[in-house]
Amino acid sequence: MDALSEALNAVRMTGAIFYDCECYAPWGFSVPHLRDYAQVLAPGTERLVSYHLVTEGEAVVQFGADKPIVVSAGEVLIIPHGDAHTVSKGSPAEMIDTSGSMRDFLTGTLTTLRVGADGELTRFICGYFGCERHADRMFLAGLPIMIKIDIRGDEAGAWIDHSIRHLVSSASANRPGHSVLLAKASEALFVEALRRYMERLPPEQSGWLAAARDPIVGAALALLHRKPFRDWTLESLAAGAGTSRTVLSEKFARYLGDAPLAYLARWRLQLASRLLETTRKTVQQVAAEVGYDSEASFNRAFKREFGHPPARYRKEHAGQGSKRA
Repeated sequence: MDALSEALNAVRMTGAIFYDCECYAPWGFSVPHLRDYAQVLAPGTERLVSYHLVTEGEAVVQFGADKPIVVSAGEVLIIPHGDAHTVSKGSPAEMIDTSGSMRDFLTGTLTTLRVGADGELTRFICGYFGCERHADRMFLAGLPIMIKIDIRGDEAGAWIDHSIRHLVSSASANRPGHSVLLAKASEALFVEALRRYMERLPPEQSGWLAAARDPIVGAALALLHRKPFRDWTLESLAAGAGTSRTVLSEKFARYLGDAPLAYLARWRLQLASRLLETTRKTVQQVAAEVGYDSEASFNRAFKREFGHPPARYRKEHAGQGSKRA
């Protein structure tokens, strides 16, 4: 069982906007924090993840006063939390502020950026995609400000690199399905980065990704995410993960600082909030779908988690997701 796959299947990713950069040194531009631009990409988006894939030359990325990070051809820098940063090469007289153009980039109005004339060339692709807030409690939780990986070092990474470069270079053709292919390539790149990051985690690491890597906790998480509606007990969950109740509880506390059934209760409520935002199902139907036998108990639990009962929550969050039956 694969906890990361189950979690990714349960969290909606939205959009995948790319623009192609061709820059001749010296050049530089600043990128604002993306927290205020999430809804521009798609309704319901609450977290923007961005990245820079260098295809030729190199660039220097810096987050505030932190040490500059050199990103070379074949490497990608993923920015899980959308933090503000600069991207440059050489010593530009000034940084180009992209704040005013960010909405155009995210809506696909702008697709290229050309800077400079005759200095050393750097080509790179900037990409963005959005996640629901549920991702914050799972695979985005605890991630560093950036993740840098070399995707040309093996067959899987090279395939993703080639696919993205091909799709971006053929963007002007406007072939059917092009935007969907870009979205899938973007997701594949992000998943590959998460996989490699998980593999590099030290044994003492805690957090959701470290928990997902652990054979016992990962198996339990996969079960909870695959079947959140099931009437789980600590005993049945431990049996499904091939361990004892004591070991499962200890490992959950060690990695997640939580009890297994407490984790399940919050995950059910997160799923319920999405259903209330994006469907026309009744409160009773939503309660049953996420595993509650009683609408009254669901209402109480939901109000404790979100501060409002389900009906009021739905009214206040109307329009944040596309309504469907």
